[in-house]
Amino acid sequence: MTLQNQLDDFKSQFKTMAPEGAFEAFARSTQELIDSGQAERALKAGDAAPDFVLTDSDRNNVALKDLLANGPVVLTFYRGVWCPYCNIELKALEAVAEDIRSRGATLVAISMQGAADSRKSQKDNELSFPILTDKNGELAEKLGIRWTLQDYVIPVHDGFGVHLPRIHGDGQWNLPMPARYVVDTVGKIAYAEVNPDYTRRPEPADLFPVLDSLAATATA
Repeated sequence: MTLQNQLDDFKSQFKTMAPEGAFEAFARSTQELIDSGQAERALKAGDAAPDFVLTDSDRNNVALKDLLANGPVVLTFYRGVWCPYCNIELKALEAVAEDIRSRGATLVAISMQGAADSRKSQKDNELSFPILTDKNGELAEKLGIRWTLQDYVIPVHDGFGVHLPRIHGDGQWNLPMPARYVVDTVGKIAYAEVNPDYTRRPEPADLFPVLDSLAATATA
């Protein structure tokens, strides 16, 4: 089953189980984000990737330049440990993590949550790759993928116990749009997929042609 099939199945289940009005509020929020055109304005393939130093789940600093010293880097932004769609995606990426590494690339997940929640994500999804904390969503903002939730959808998140200001520790109702990037060894974005609809994600195998092309160029 493809990743998108799994996400679609969960969405169908959620629609039948969600409290009254929740599914509709999330759908409205998503459509407004799509209509805003923010995803189209985010950084794209060919743009320079913002440099960063983020902390992993053990609070160690991880610098993009150090990752790139070993080859291309795959960055996947997700909403948090509380998001079932994100957990489905993380498991799908874990299923191909060795295929990514075999192509000379490093896989890294990024969210705005703190170290404890990142450790939970890693444990629950049995991940072999690190999760980094984008404090205040500063890197997401540089990429153009951080957005602020609409007022009407905030109580719905609260109803599910997802109080983002507390989870992120920044007092804000912000999230990154789910996004996946490949950064080549000179720091340029070679692949970018930004999803304003959090229920839709690209297939992990979509990364392979990009990584194969980068590997072929490096050995040419």
